Amino acid sequence: MLKELDVIPSEPMSKRRPDWLRVKLPTGPKFREIANLMSEKNLNTVCAEARCPNMGECWGNGTATFMILGDVCTRSCGFCAVKTGRPMQGLDWDEPNRVTQAAKTMGLRHVVITSVNRDERKDGGAPIFAETIHRLRDEIPGVTIEVLIPDFRGLWDALQTVLDARPEVLNHNLETVPRLYRQVRPQARYERSLELLKISVGQGLRTKTGIMVGLGETQAEVFEVMDDLARTGVHVMTIGQYMQPTQMHLPVKDWVHPDVFASYKEIGEAKGIEHVESGPLVRSSYHAEKHV
Repeated sequence: MLKELDVIPSEPMSKRRPDWLRVKLPTGPKFREIANLMSEKNLNTVCAEARCPNMGECWGNGTATFMILGDVCTRSCGFCAVKTGRPMQGLDWDEPNRVTQAAKTMGLRHVVITSVNRDERKDGGAPIFAETIHRLRDEIPGVTIEVLIPDFRGLWDALQTVLDARPEVLNHNLETVPRLYRQVRPQARYERSLELLKISVGQGLRTKTGIMVGLGETQAEVFEVMDDLARTGVHVMTIGQYMQPTQMHLPVKDWVHPDVFASYKEIGEAKGIEHVESGPLVRSSYHAEKHV
């Protein structure tokens, strides 16, 4: 087991991904069915927009993470493949209905909803999150819902709009360690994201967050983040390998070995985080139905 004072050498860095990060290209009838459904409903998924390596597996199993509020993000995070800019449209009030109809068609019992950042709006798009939650509950009896939300620039009235809709899981990702925020999340603040998680825990919601590794963080810095989350009372943490989506994004600094991921899980749970989902291909909504 990796202890806090241990130092595990990183995999020798090369442009070639190690074998444990190789995944099959998305294919198969279920994958095509979901792709066609998203196109038909004019919906976005973070699976496709963020080039998730698990897209083939998840879509093949009939699951997807819906991305609402359009496909243009007002932030320019160094790791993310979603388009950046100023959205040209207002809120799409039919979007909650289309998400609900797609979820019904797919037969989903657990639905994950995320979004781009809409910093040009004082409400951050929070009303669409709330309306989507309400519509899903109205149309799919017994459905459980996870929302992966932005930080709403610290405008807690917007956050409260989402909290009042009472999703089963409230997820907001820290993404990385505090030292790397300027490069990885230049428009975000670590302390602000921690405060969001604290508010969620304080209102009795099952609360979740995640980070990527391989961006140049140290193991000691990962342990410090775990300590912060344990103190905050966060229930679920995800840890996955960062993979550069294009040459325009931040480079990978380390290929983190699967043994280190396994030890991160043990250490995080020993520190008091109820469940740590840790592995090279883990992403925020990977196995999300198990986190309710």
